[in-house]
Amino acid sequence: METVLEVYNNETEMETAMEVYNETEMGSPETQPPIKRRKKKSMVWEHFTIEAVEPNCRRAFCKGCNQSFAYSNGNKVAGTSHLKRHIAKGTCPALIHQQDNENNSLMSTPYTPKSDTPRRRYRSQNTTSPYVAFNQDKCRQEIAKMIIMHDYPLHMVEHPGFVSFVQSVQPHFDAVSFNNVQGDCVATYLAEKQNVMKSLEGIPGRFCLTLDFWTSKLTLGYVFITAHFIDSDWKIQKKLLNVLMESYPESDQALSLAVANCVSEWGLEGKLFSVTFNHPASNAAAENLRPLLCIKNPGILDGQLVIGNCVARTFSSLAKDVLEKGKDVIKNIRDSVKHVKTSESHEERFVELKEQLQVPSEKVLSLDDQTQWNTTYKMLVAASELKEVFSCLDTADPDYKQPPSAEDWRHVEALCTFLKPLFEAASTLQSTQNPSAVTFFHEVWKAQSDLSRAIAGEDPYAAGIAKTMKEKVDKYWRDCSLVLAMAVVMDPRFKMKLVEFSFSKIFGEDAGKNIKTVDDSIHELFSEYMALPEPTKPTSEGGKADGLSDFDTYIMETTGQNLKSELDQYLEETLFPRVQEFDVLDWWKQNKLKYPTLLKMARDILSIPVSAAAFDYVFDMEPREMDEYKTSLRPETVEALICARVWLLENDAIASSAATQQMSSAIIKTEA
Repeated sequence: METVLEVYNNETEMETAMEVYNETEMGSPETQPPIKRRKKKSMVWEHFTIEAVEPNCRRAFCKGCNQSFAYSNGNKVAGTSHLKRHIAKGTCPALIHQQDNENNSLMSTPYTPKSDTPRRRYRSQNTTSPYVAFNQDKCRQEIAKMIIMHDYPLHMVEHPGFVSFVQSVQPHFDAVSFNNVQGDCVATYLAEKQNVMKSLEGIPGRFCLTLDFWTSKLTLGYVFITAHFIDSDWKIQKKLLNVLMESYPESDQALSLAVANCVSEWGLEGKLFSVTFNHPASNAAAENLRPLLCIKNPGILDGQLVIGNCVARTFSSLAKDVLEKGKDVIKNIRDSVKHVKTSESHEERFVELKEQLQVPSEKVLSLDDQTQWNTTYKMLVAASELKEVFSCLDTADPDYKQPPSAEDWRHVEALCTFLKPLFEAASTLQSTQNPSAVTFFHEVWKAQSDLSRAIAGEDPYAAGIAKTMKEKVDKYWRDCSLVLAMAVVMDPRFKMKLVEFSFSKIFGEDAGKNIKTVDDSIHELFSEYMALPEPTKPTSEGGKADGLSDFDTYIMETTGQNLKSELDQYLEETLFPRVQEFDVLDWWKQNKLKYPTLLKMARDILSIPVSAAAFDYVFDMEPREMDEYKTSLRPETVEALICARVWLLENDAIASSAATQQMSSAIIKTEA
């Protein structure tokens, strides 16, 4: 059998001779006509490229390790023997690694006897991938991006297993330290931050901020500051801006210092419309925020542009009260579910009994995560639908000793009755788009009515739960009703009519006074927008004014008193039909010419967020806690890692969505 070296010798012998003949025997280009060289056919050229390094001097570069070898100097050609030795005798480190992988693959492949039929040998074409030059900086950038996107610890770059893996993939890679990768991650964050800043420059409206407070075992606080706004295409957007460490999160200055830092850093002076937070704060702490808002009148909307009651935290607090009231019953249900789910034999008996009893429920039992109240609600709902099976389970499963009583099941149904509306309302916070305040206006006033009826009902168990809940619902309503009502008024399907209807149900004889408060507040806010300076009007063609500015002033002075404001005109018009697929933002986009000033107010009001919690955490029973590893890092590094991760994932989601749309369009065109 021929060795690799012999194959190279046979294939390149003629080629070397032809090259020498062409370059030495046939004379110089000045005396001989140009001759087309025969294409190099030796297998050695699958591993080498020829590059001119100096005039009349060319060298051969290995595609695997980039080492260079002599090839030609003037009329002298070195041939290819030394190149063959580099490849065939195992000198090239890249080829050694490749051969090791091939040998390992061969060892795992069953032996197949060779056929006695002689084969014709064909010269294969070069199918290897083009050589890519190693780039240390690019590799470090990708490592930083990997650590950020997958939330890996920075110290992983110093772990022996990671270092060994990288060296096996690319021996030329210089190992990086913790400090190196920390700097690379911050650099990635700063680059992405510039892109975010650029994207915010052209936002036409104002910004609303949410402050999501996280705790830590070190008593340090972390504030996640997110901006909410409506873009030029009338789509509601949100963008994480800062993650700031607060050494004294309970102080009256913690909120205002965090917001002031964000406003200054992102250039939001004069653009901050509202602040919503989920952290218990004193009245002094809330008052410290008001000077940072663009609406300087603290009496506007009764001061409710500073919202201290995040709706997600309010729902979690209400759910916590319900679960606390039924904790003994819930423990009995949890123990019964645990009995079924922690043993395969128990679960098989349960399923067999369910089939025998022909219970129609499709619910699947699951144990709850006691840090997430929605999982407890789902456990109770499933168990309640399967209570007939639990009631008979002791006859089929001798290990099952204490089934819940009929009284327990009645209490479970009462608990689910109170938890269901909370679960459905909180679930809307997890939608892909920011939930509308209109939805929560309806949910809150309906909850007030339902709780009032439960308190007046005949079931003392349900009445006790309802009384505790109503106190918190009433407080939320007092603190946020005006802001929620404003959003309702800006919806052309409801305007003031829904406010009038709901207030009559809630306040009874006092409804008129409360309705007037909403009407006065919205007119007062509209006056603030009317007082804003108008954008500079374009001059006539040629760049000169048309000379009629005084006429414009005369028209405003003589007719302005008799004309209805945009707000009054909007409120008096017929309500828009309540169609199911209605986009309130798109409606305002289509009516921007009809209501140029009111549109600005609607844009800002409809961008006010009702929740400060991230959509993953709306069912949390307690505030989120920063992990111990991140609290060991510098605050600037923590901010860089968290913000950059969110931004990079958003970019990936946008790119993926665009690719999907492009593919769908291509399919539609093909089918057409």
